[in-house]
Amino acid sequence: MTTRHDNNYSTPVGAPFRPALPVRSLADIRKLEETPLEQALTVRSTYEIFRNAGHAFGGKTALTFLRTGNPADEPIRWSYAELLARIHQTANMLHTLGVGPDDAVAVLLPGCLEYHLALWGGEAAGIVQPLSPLLTDEKLVALMTAGRAKVLIAYGSDSESGMWSKAMRLRGQVPTLTTVLRVAPHDEAPGTAGTLPEGVAEFDVLRAAQPDDRLVSGRDIAPADIAAYFHTGGTTGAPKLARHSHGAQVFTAWASVQVAGMNENGISINGYPLFHVAGVLPASLSSLSAGVEVIIPTPSLLRNKEVLANYWKLVAKYRPTSLSAVPTVLAALANVPLAGADISSITYCRTGAAVLAPELAARFERLFGLHVHESLGMTEMAGISTITPPGVDGPAGCVGFRLPYMQMRVVALDENGNASDREVALGEQGMVLFKSPNVFSGFVDPADNAKAFTADGWLATGDLGWIDSEERLNLTGRSKDLIIRSGHNIDPKTIEDALGAHPAVQLCAAVGAPDAYAGELPVIFATLVPGASATEEELLAFTAERVDEAPAKPKWVSVIETMPMTNVGKIYKPELRAMAARQVVSATVVEVCVSLGLPEAARPVVKTEGETLVRVLIDNAAAGALAASLQERLQKALEPLPFKTRIGAQ
Repeated sequence: MTTRHDNNYSTPVGAPFRPALPVRSLADIRKLEETPLEQALTVRSTYEIFRNAGHAFGGKTALTFLRTGNPADEPIRWSYAELLARIHQTANMLHTLGVGPDDAVAVLLPGCLEYHLALWGGEAAGIVQPLSPLLTDEKLVALMTAGRAKVLIAYGSDSESGMWSKAMRLRGQVPTLTTVLRVAPHDEAPGTAGTLPEGVAEFDVLRAAQPDDRLVSGRDIAPADIAAYFHTGGTTGAPKLARHSHGAQVFTAWASVQVAGMNENGISINGYPLFHVAGVLPASLSSLSAGVEVIIPTPSLLRNKEVLANYWKLVAKYRPTSLSAVPTVLAALANVPLAGADISSITYCRTGAAVLAPELAARFERLFGLHVHESLGMTEMAGISTITPPGVDGPAGCVGFRLPYMQMRVVALDENGNASDREVALGEQGMVLFKSPNVFSGFVDPADNAKAFTADGWLATGDLGWIDSEERLNLTGRSKDLIIRSGHNIDPKTIEDALGAHPAVQLCAAVGAPDAYAGELPVIFATLVPGASATEEELLAFTAERVDEAPAKPKWVSVIETMPMTNVGKIYKPELRAMAARQVVSATVVEVCVSLGLPEAARPVVKTEGETLVRVLIDNAAAGALAASLQERLQKALEPLPFKTRIGAQ
């Protein structure tokens, strides 16, 4: 353990994070807990993580940036020592610009090396605020205003989501903003950016002028100091900023290293966006705290079609030891043939952020020999809550063990669908609650905290699940009605409010329709005012105009005669989800039948059975010689859907 003074970490450097033992059971978690946490984890800030890693690993590659998705192209690499030096320079530049421990630094960047300077240099100087470039100007202004952002670090090109134009439009709309720093796209020739407006400067030019061996501020960061603001709670809703302390983020990194067994021999491809906690904390900070090489696959990350098409070739070249991606990416990769690529370097495959369909898990294992391990993470817990470690294979839906020093409970729901104080038995479903060193420090607006915690201080996740005999958490659904599209949380109320403004609409409700790629896509059902008329196309256009964020725009509107209700008069969304699933399956059935040239009269019947099953009933006599082909093609087409379907004879 290092003895600390108030002279900016002038004492010897500590060690990087290393796993104490292989974790294969809860008994191993408990063995870790035999050492008091204050002895097991002495690192106090994310800055100290990089200071320790920079000195421990020196010239070893920390970050590898792929210019393109072509495996033949040369990447850009930064060593751990170079990363630490640039973090020092970035923090010192921000300090010179007036950023202090209570000031926010907003970040609007694609996948790039400089994102790591903005994140970790931002946290060393003040509070970093990563922003989703998918948000509208209005939402970005609201978030930056709520966070009182003093500096904006933005990408100096419109090639990625029009970021530079957005940054220039934001300049005069955030009262606290004093400076915009332009990050040049990789390989931009010096001096070609042109003259910048007043209050706008080149990120690298200012950074390069700063000392790279220390924090000139002399700041000694405490674990309770706020490190970051992340927007959460459905990014289409009102600004809701979660505060992360340095201690919470450090614990996430340390605990992830312990349970997932990360070490300096690891290499990972981080395709998660860096405005999202999954990309920032479990996939980046945790990896870099242990000496892992982290690969950034182009500015567009895994949205880059060339990267996806060449993914297995990139694996063969860069030899990653782990694969981590949301289920939608896994679904896309399942359609990319190996074509002889050697992927034997991958020893651990993990997913999170959205529900993993059992069919996808089985298909991925069948195609690539990779068992998909699931984890649970949330913004309110600095990105990670439970992990299924290497060597532990669980069924789909099993998200693994709690972290060391964490408490986890599953409690019954009360009559309003909220957490009660009655803990349920093993195997019984309820709402998942946590207490943990990485629970967030609350929202920036105290009013948002009311529903986040129970009366006795447990984090109420809104997730439904059960604990199995090995004390692993298994998820079964959500008590919240958020629609999760590719791990992106969409607040249905935003869609409902938009369509509800139409004069012909009496009631409406948005739900997620199952989708093989995105997991869920937003759709909306509506009933009309008696005597009123409106087409579904008209209602869809009306809604789309009033929903700001592109991922939240509904894919279709369905007008129905009556809205399903509970016995207390609430709209019953499980039935609507089943109806949405039936529509999706029906459309797929039509496509398959058309491809086979099957006449309309011979098409299968599609119907829902309860709230969780869609049946497809084939009339073998009507289908005749095509019956076997029809069943085979339907099986293949419907298998990827994250909703239970069953094909049989009428």
